Amino acid sequence: MNNTFIDLHLHSYYSDDGEFSPSELMKRCQNRGIRIVAIADHNSIRAIEEAKKEANKYHIHYINAIEIDCTYLGINLHVLGYGIDYKDKAFSSLEENILNQERAASAKKLELTNRLGFDIKQEQLDELSNSGVYTGEMFAEILLNDPQYNEHELLRPYRSGGSRSDNPYVNFYWDYYSQGKPCYTEIKYPTLEEVLKMIAESGGVSVLAHPGNNLRGDFEILEEMIEAGIQGVEAFSSYHDRETAEYFLRKAREHNLLVTCGSDYHGKTKPSIKIGETGCTINPLDIQEELARRGLL
Repeated sequence: MNNTFIDLHLHSYYSDDGEFSPSELMKRCQNRGIRIVAIADHNSIRAIEEAKKEANKYHIHYINAIEIDCTYLGINLHVLGYGIDYKDKAFSSLEENILNQERAASAKKLELTNRLGFDIKQEQLDELSNSGVYTGEMFAEILLNDPQYNEHELLRPYRSGGSRSDNPYVNFYWDYYSQGKPCYTEIKYPTLEEVLKMIAESGGVSVLAHPGNNLRGDFEILEEMIEAGIQGVEAFSSYHDRETAEYFLRKAREHNLLVTCGSDYHGKTKPSIKIGETGCTINPLDIQEELARRGLL
């Protein structure tokens, strides 16, 4: 996976599946040679103030960001908002609403997971969660580290050498807790149109995150999203192979969209993903110039 000095998609522990503090992330960015960075936590802006202060110490250019869950035509999407006014109350209200729903859904996730043939206790989850939200990655961490399940057939693909062992925790999430899977619990997210409006009203730029993942192979939907007002696309992502990245790069250039690159680094939930490894195949100076043109630098 190609390295670059730009990484616009990191997660801190203010994301329920992130591992590190904003300060620790900035230190790691410094060690990896990152000069332009954004922490885009799930539906949260709480990392921004701390991250900005720490980034300044290392002479790293920090861009305010958030990653918002939303829906379009029944598809769950992630939209990145860059250059937002993070003090806009719309973002704190969004976080509170989704957090309350996630807490309520967590008990159902526990019930559904145990129906698969496990016996996880709530106390085990509370040791991993500081918010009362239980994620698919947390269930995976408990199960894959519990000796009583060493030979469990369902877990075999996520163990060393298995077909899903590259990022076992997050792959377990995608396979069992994402939309349409056995342990999926519905959260009522805002619509794509509502999110685009929220980002625009805060002075930000909206970018579709890792579209190769969320569009389920129906990439042509991007055309409709552009009509709805999406302003950019994360063409380069740790999830995209070269063909996928080239497709979204081509579409972005056809429609004069902002092209971004992001690793989606989380820490332990995605151990094969490293800061700065975004798969970027173009000169990162081109992305830097585009960011400047959009008023983000």
